[in-house]
Amino acid sequence: MMEVGDYTFLFGIGIFFAFMDAFGIGANDVANAFATSVGSGSITLAQALIIACFCEFGGAFFLGANTTETIKGGIVDPKMYAAAPELLMLTMVCALIGSSTWVLFASSRGWPVSTTHAIVGAITGAGISAFGASGVKWDGITKIVLSWVISPVAAGFVCSLFFLFTKHVVLKHDDSFRRGLIAIPAYFGVAIMINVFYIIFKGAPDSKLKSAAIGIPVGIAVGVGFAVFLWCLFFLSPFLRRKIQDGEDLKWFHLFYIPFVGKREKPAVHNEEISQTNGEKLAADSIDSGDAQANPSLVALEKEEHWILKKLKSTIFAGLYKDIESKEDSNINAVHDHATKFDSDTERLFSAVQVITACFTSFAHGSNDVANAIGPLATIYYIWQNANIDVAKAPVPTWILVFGGIAIDLGLMTYGYHVMKTLGNKVTYMSPTRGFSAEMGTSITILTCSKLSLPVSSTHCITGATTAIGLLSGGGIKSLNWRLLLGVFAGWIATLPAAGLVSGIIFAFVSRSPQLL
Repeated sequence: MMEVGDYTFLFGIGIFFAFMDAFGIGANDVANAFATSVGSGSITLAQALIIACFCEFGGAFFLGANTTETIKGGIVDPKMYAAAPELLMLTMVCALIGSSTWVLFASSRGWPVSTTHAIVGAITGAGISAFGASGVKWDGITKIVLSWVISPVAAGFVCSLFFLFTKHVVLKHDDSFRRGLIAIPAYFGVAIMINVFYIIFKGAPDSKLKSAAIGIPVGIAVGVGFAVFLWCLFFLSPFLRRKIQDGEDLKWFHLFYIPFVGKREKPAVHNEEISQTNGEKLAADSIDSGDAQANPSLVALEKEEHWILKKLKSTIFAGLYKDIESKEDSNINAVHDHATKFDSDTERLFSAVQVITACFTSFAHGSNDVANAIGPLATIYYIWQNANIDVAKAPVPTWILVFGGIAIDLGLMTYGYHVMKTLGNKVTYMSPTRGFSAEMGTSITILTCSKLSLPVSSTHCITGATTAIGLLSGGGIKSLNWRLLLGVFAGWIATLPAAGLVSGIIFAFVSRSPQLL
């Protein structure tokens, strides 16, 4: 009979592979939120990764505890492990091994796969290995399979509504820039309103979801959205007009008091200044050269120190400076050529709102998918502490939420560029208006389905939205990279059985191995 504190080695292994699984989530799923922002040129890869770290950690820490119930006990029945709680610990450890192995392998290949489906498949595989088909709740697996179709179609549909409206009302108009200045505050208000509503609404227990209860988050969301609309109308729109159309030399802080900022001409660069700068550079090079001749050993030591620091920096921040544009790929360039291009200044207007929608998508993802790693770890920790299988009653400890959030951020920072490169601009041509529409569709779909307890994948949602954008970009099916999409679809199908096979084999090997008596 298991006692409290038994099988500490399983707890330790669980911590390690939970970290690896969360790291894989950061490397694979988190890239979904900002891939279109980087692909459209709204922000750089380094900026996207830094912003995403805060958004993902915030979502994981503040709302992540609400999404672990299905992972903890909705796939396998904990009651079947009542006589041997340690076997449920082993099931979750094997699930983390199977999930993390597949996700990290897919990430290294740049395949955007579903980390949700990976952990569900891994738990299923271990459950079957333990008790056969009766050890799995198959109704949950049916929902997973249905979500392969539902989530990309739903995200594509919502995304299409935003893009078609923007395309025909703003982009195709003769004075698209002026219309864009009016549309931006409205889009900002709508984006904030929808996301504030779902963030509040998501935390409400289902038993309280009556008309009165729903009215509270609706009222708050509408009020916040309207306030943001007014602020954007009187501050953001004038700032963007003067910055983009008039070319004024405005700084970011001018945004907050732009009505009181006088006209600022962009400073001209004179030939004399250029010559002086070049002369100073040449003089500095001469001084460096003289120092090298005077004290070569000192320079050699400095070069060695610089090399060590450079190597350390390039290792830690390797993921921040990768080129994800793939400009030399003729196949991708052909796909981009079929897409209709619109006024560049109008497109630039939507860069700001696109970053906001990307932040909300990232926050929603952190609140939802962190459960893929910390759900099994929370189960392992509870059993290790209490020696029973009442995991449904177990609250998720704060340290586990922090642990998962940090691991996700590290995975994103160091390895996320692989998948971001795939979804950024390899599937279809991406511009700020297209990226904004894709992120709005993805964010709304994830938050809605999460509240309805539907196991959707952010990967499937953003891929469905990106595919819809390609079909509406002007070139029809020619505006999509079908060879890449078919590979992505194949990865989706392989995720569940691949993770389940690894998990099931490891569970069978460990649980049925000869024991030393």
